[in-house]
Amino acid sequence: MCKCKNTILITDDSAMDLDTISHILQADYTVYTATDGPTCLEIARTKVPDLILLDIVMPGMCGFETINALKENTLTADIPVIFITALTQAEDEEKGFTMGAADYISKPFSSAVVKLRVRNQIQIVNQIRQIHRNSITDELTGIGNRRYFYDQLEQEWARAVRNQKPLSFMMVDIDDFKSYNDTYGHLQGDRALRSVAQSIKASLARATDKCARWGGEEFATILPETDLVGARGVAERIRSNIENLALPLPDGTSTHVSVSMGINTVIPGTNDEYPLNKFVSDTDNALYYAKTSGRNRACAFTDVPAKKQNESRGEK
Repeated sequence: MCKCKNTILITDDSAMDLDTISHILQADYTVYTATDGPTCLEIARTKVPDLILLDIVMPGMCGFETINALKENTLTADIPVIFITALTQAEDEEKGFTMGAADYISKPFSSAVVKLRVRNQIQIVNQIRQIHRNSITDELTGIGNRRYFYDQLEQEWARAVRNQKPLSFMMVDIDDFKSYNDTYGHLQGDRALRSVAQSIKASLARATDKCARWGGEEFATILPETDLVGARGVAERIRSNIENLALPLPDGTSTHVSVSMGINTVIPGTNDEYPLNKFVSDTDNALYYAKTSGRNRACAFTDVPAKKQNESRGEK
């Protein structure tokens, strides 16, 4: 689990207040500082902190204008903001909450109040983040689930359309997994799924490459800006690593599994002539061809004979 500190951006035109608050928080958080609204917006866009402490009364761009700009930007809209202010009128506080402030810290402030209000917001941020992680993580294998994968695939598809770069997609299926479960039991089958998932993840060389459990004994991998030659190389590394993976059994021995893989690579156009759902179904078709032509191999969609390119596992 990551032990990284949460990040906080403090924006205040008073150097003394900025230094004081930074000193209060820097032992527990990674702290960024800004002395005006425009700088706050720039740091918020580039660093995307977990929480922003924002002075209301600043020359030029005030805190109300700054929070409005933060909420209008999709990158920063969800960052909670705590106003730091000497304003005492109820209508000022009401205005801040109406604009989306999460809390207020009044000047002059005490260290204890600053720490408590910041801690409360950071706890909420971390809880929401954990809920989101749980919703996109496959409980058994610890890698992404199908929902996570579709989100990533849609993002990379859109990026490939914009940049006109190749996008490769691979589907991985454990061969004869029903027989494996029948022979060794479902508990051992679950252990095998976890081992295969981690082997696939470890076989990916770049942080931009993503893998997830597609469902059952199937997995999927996205390789952005990767042509077919590169995708075949990654596929062979995954296939070989899994083939050589020793899966321990309760009696002290070990066994092995193999996988079949379908690969598809395109540079998607902007006119929807080849939509994303066709990209996925063609990859599945390539996997089906790999399974029916001998297993323990990777086949690209371009390897599939033309007369078989419209077949699918559901039609056989």
